[in-house]
Amino acid sequence: MVIAPAPPSPAPAPRPGAIYFLGRVVLRPLFWLMYRPRIVGRGNVPERGPVLLASNHLASLDTVIIPTSATRPVQFLIKSSYFTGSGMLGRIKRRFFTSIGGVPVYRATGRDARAALDAGSSILRAGSVFAVFPEGTRSRDGKLHDGHGGAAWMARDTGAAVVPVGLIGTGTVTPLSHLLPGRPRLEVHFGEPLDLADLEGMPDGKARREITERMMAAIALLSGQERSGSVNATSRD
Repeated sequence: MVIAPAPPSPAPAPRPGAIYFLGRVVLRPLFWLMYRPRIVGRGNVPERGPVLLASNHLASLDTVIIPTSATRPVQFLIKSSYFTGSGMLGRIKRRFFTSIGGVPVYRATGRDARAALDAGSSILRAGSVFAVFPEGTRSRDGKLHDGHGGAAWMARDTGAAVVPVGLIGTGTVTPLSHLLPGRPRLEVHFGEPLDLADLEGMPDGKARREITERMMAAIALLSGQERSGSVNATSRD
C-alpha cells in the first residue's frame, strides 16, 4: 500500500517583532508632535478578531500614520524591493521590514500576487489586523481610483471585519505645518465595519465586485475624494 505524503503545513503568519512595538512607543508621540492628526472613529475597529483595514493611498506617510493611529497592531503589504536588497543595507532593511510583520508584494500577477494575498489571509486568520490600499498604488491626482479585487478576496476568504479608512492631507501636510494659522490638519477617519451579511450565498465573483464597490464608496465618503472611475495607473510606488 502506498501512503501519500501529508500535505505541507501552511507557513505561519508573519507577526510583528520587538522592533514594531518599540517603534509604536517612539513614533506615536513623535508623529503626534509632528502632525497632530485628527483621528475620528478609532473605536470602530473591533477590539478582537480579524480586521481588514481598507484605505485610500496618498503618500508614503500612510503606512506609518495608520498603525500609529490605530489601537491595535497593524500589518501591511510592503514593496518586495525592501526585502531583496543586497549588502549590509539590504540585510538591515530586510530584517527591519520582516520584524514589523511586513508582507512583500510583487508588482506582478499570477503566483506572486496570489502569494501576497495568501500571506494577508494567514494574518487575518490568526486574528490580527491587516491593512491594504485597494487602489494598488498611491494617487498622484488626489482622486480615489477604482479598487482592485485582492482586498475583497481576502475579506471573502477569511470572514474578517472590513473597516474602511479615509486619510485626508497625508499627501500635502508637512511636519509641524499644523502650527501655522489656517493650515489644514492631517485626518484619519475609521469608518464602521461594512455590513456584508446580505452577500452570503452570492457567487464569489459577484460578491467580490460588490465588496470592492462598497469598500471604495465608504472610503470616498470618509476621505471626501472625488472618484475617478478608473484604475490608478499613474504611480509605481
